[in-house]
Amino acid sequence: MITDTHCHITCDTLYPDADLIIEEALQQGVDLMMIMCTNKEEYLRAQQLKAKYPEHLKVAYGFYPGDVQDITFEDLADLEAEAKAHHLDVLGEIGLDYYWDTTFKEQQKELFIRQIEIANTTNLPISIHMRDASRDCLDILKAYAKTPIIFHCFSGSLEIMKEALTLNSLISFAGPITYKNNKQGLINVAHCPIDRILSETDSPYLSPVPYRGKTNHPAYVHATVSKIAEIQEVDETVLQQQIRNNFLSLFPHSKNS
Repeated sequence: MITDTHCHITCDTLYPDADLIIEEALQQGVDLMMIMCTNKEEYLRAQQLKAKYPEHLKVAYGFYPGDVQDITFEDLADLEAEAKAHHLDVLGEIGLDYYWDTTFKEQQKELFIRQIEIANTTNLPISIHMRDASRDCLDILKAYAKTPIIFHCFSGSLEIMKEALTLNSLISFAGPITYKNNKQGLINVAHCPIDRILSETDSPYLSPVPYRGKTNHPAYVHATVSKIAEIQEVDETVLQQQIRNNFLSLFPHSKNS
């Protein structure tokens, strides 16, 4: 009953071994995964996998802020059509990223808002990428978001997390909370209400200890869940069930809720 709410199984790095990766996860008790798709090719791959593993996979699709210069009107129209056809479970990951390049802030904001509007129209939860852009990201969400929010791989301050929790949101933690020097991650986990916590890998990135240095897989999310349970001082089995309940609360009408 372990949940990976954010994994890039259909990216070029992992997709050649996607079936093996899913089977590995299932063998480790990771029986529900959400595939994150950042382009149409990844999305089509994810739909094929979901058809094979319908009880174990959910699919998210959206345009990453760093790709803003490559996203066309046609891309957004296609995303909206897929959302309206109820082919997505979540719209994301979307948001703002000022870490790599601040040249295109306004274009990022425009893309972010447009995708939030699609989610609002189609009643889809949104998964948020928020790197070095917390203030702008939260301001936009407060102004526009009407559906549930996942703060993916949260790494902000405690103050930012508390503000994020005032929204209709869940806070997702990934491998970095297992890293020796990540004191802020431990503080955030300790102060996050257990009924607002999610677990993820962000595979193939951010492998948790003891897998650090290896390509990350959904099977490794158990290490992150164990660390959350340790910090929260809660039985790990109880936490696994709580995280599952938290995640499925986003999909009240889903068949595998």
